[in-house]
Order: sequence, then structure tokens, then C-alpha cells
Amino acid sequence: MRLIYLAPVPWTSFAQRPHKFVDWFHKRMGGEVLWVDPYPTRFPLLSDFSRLKPSKFEPLVSNPSWIKILKPRALPIEPLPASGWLNHFVWKKTLRELMEFSKENKTILVVGKPSVFSLRVINSLSLHQTVYDAMDDFPAFYRGVSRIAMTCREKALVKRVSSVLTSSSLLKSRWSGLRPDVKLVHNGLDLSLAPFFRGRRQDIHPKVFGYVGTIASWFDWDWLVALARAFPESSIRLIGPVFQPAPMALPGNIEFRPPCDHVSALREMADFDVGLIPFKVNKLTDSVDPIKYYEYRALGLPVLSTNFGEMSFRAGDEGVFLSKNPEGLSLLASQALQFKQDSVSTESFALNNSWDSRFDEASLV
Repeated sequence: MRLIYLAPVPWTSFAQRPHKFVDWFHKRMGGEVLWVDPYPTRFPLLSDFSRLKPSKFEPLVSNPSWIKILKPRALPIEPLPASGWLNHFVWKKTLRELMEFSKENKTILVVGKPSVFSLRVINSLSLHQTVYDAMDDFPAFYRGVSRIAMTCREKALVKRVSSVLTSSSLLKSRWSGLRPDVKLVHNGLDLSLAPFFRGRRQDIHPKVFGYVGTIASWFDWDWLVALARAFPESSIRLIGPVFQPAPMALPGNIEFRPPCDHVSALREMADFDVGLIPFKVNKLTDSVDPIKYYEYRALGLPVLSTNFGEMSFRAGDEGVFLSKNPEGLSLLASQALQFKQDSVSTESFALNNSWDSRFDEASLV
């Protein structure tokens, strides 16, 4: 059996859910994988050009012998009604490669992002199974006609595939209205990094409230400033790229560190006393199941988070401290600092939330 994965992120990006899925598939089935990098599915924005410069922290990704990477070309006109017809001429070579890859073997197609191309592939190939793995509210990232077009494409894709997986409860609820067989498959952990999950620092001072990840429009600066002011003797440590700076002056105990690779990030997390997820509660975050939650907890860290997305369903879970407003933040943070977890519980959490266990539960193969 073979796999074609129409990915929402490039193969060379930091390993995310799509990378973990293809690893899992190869481990379980031993089959070859054809990974198709994404192409623009909306009109370009001025802000896109600021991201064209390569980052010095981009990982060096080696390709296993069992995977081939395709980079399809496309005109950035997909919201237009005739985009499929125009891009058809650009896609011919890629479609031929996909047909050749799948013609003599049972092949599963997984779509990680709705597109005109994904629908074209489904209609053009003879496939054993087709899957849409919905891991974001994609229309929420778009505006105007691009948002309308993405909404229509996603709905058409959900109706067309043989299976739908979702990474969050809200996404499952949304698509269950169109079909009753939608499966909730949360994000998970890479157990190959397990040695790092046993490296939490000893109890020292000052206390560190830490966050690792992208800092962008969904970051709740008001909440973070309230935390910093409530604990002036502690360090609020932010590690990652900053795409949207704070709109106000920040307290002196908020420190920034540059982005780093995944292994280095886990080492940084091991120096935290509390892991932070300070996201705004809005449409963009309603469907998010943050991978950093699993990494924090696999390190034995308590998680202090705003009440957004999938985190809102974890109220009362061990080691989770949810803040619904800044007023009660000081008490919650104090409780988080007192939290302790034994190594047996930490290892059990990691095993129960591995990527392999997640995808095994989906029963796709």
C-alpha cells in the first residue's frame, strides 16, 4: 500500500502533524509515500513578502528513501472561479506523477488542506481510500473572496472523501453536520524525543513562566502583562519568532529569546516551572489543539492557559490551570507553581498521547 499526502506545510518545515502521519504510515504499512508540498490557495498579501526570507533556524531535513517530495507550481489565483481551468495546464506534470505512483498499488490519499488541486486529484486518480485530516479552521486564516472560496472548497472536500479526521472537538462538531462518521484525532507527542521528557529542572529561583512557539495575532498580550505584573520577581520567558509585537510597553520581567530547533526548544522547556499558552479566545483559536500542551505535560510541567479552543475542554484535568479572565490569574498561577507530578504519571501521559497511538485509533489501515 502507498500514500499520497497533499500537505498543508512544506516537507522542510518543522515536523508537525502531517510529518508524524507519514512516519506512522510507513512504520505500520512499510509503503512508499509521495508528499506534495502546498501551493498558494489565496491571493497574495503584502505581508507574505516579509516571510520570503529564509530563517536561520529552518531545520535541515533529510529525505528517507521511502518518500518523494513534489513541489507543484500554481498561479496564485485560486479564489477565482476559473482558477482550476487555468492551473490545469501547470498541474499536468504533477498529476501524471501522481497517476504513475498510484496505478499499480493500492493508494491512500490524505488531504491536509482543501484546494482545487486536491479535488482534481480525487477525481483523476483511482484510489483505495481518501481522507481529509482537518487540523485548522482554514477559512479563518483568509479574508474576503479568498475566505468564501476556501469555505466552498472545504465543504466540497468533506463531502467527497471517504473519511474525515479532525484535530479538535469544534472541527468534529462542525463537520458532523455534513456526515456522521467524522473522527476526533487529537494532536500528540513524538516518543523518539522521550529522553527530553525526563529532564525538568530542580526547584530553583526565580520561577520561570515560559512559552515556546510563534508570537502572532492570536497572542494575548493583556493576559501576559497581567501575569508579569502579578509575579514581578518571576521571569516570563518567550521563545520563538515574533510576527506581531506587543502593542504596549512590557514589564521588565518579560524576556524574549530567539527561535530554536525542536530539541533545543525541549531543553528550554525543561527550565520552566510553568508552561504558558496565552492565546486569545477568538475564531482563529477556537479550533486549535496546541501541541505544546502535550509537550509541557510530558515534561511534568503544569500548564497555565487561557480558556481557548481544545484547552477549554481540559478544565479539571491534572496539571491544567485555565484562566477565563485576568482577575483570577494570580491565584491560578500560584496553584500552578505548587503543582508536582511524579515520573510514573509523566511517562504514562507521554505513552497515552503519542502520535502512533493517535493514528492507530483512527483505524485507517
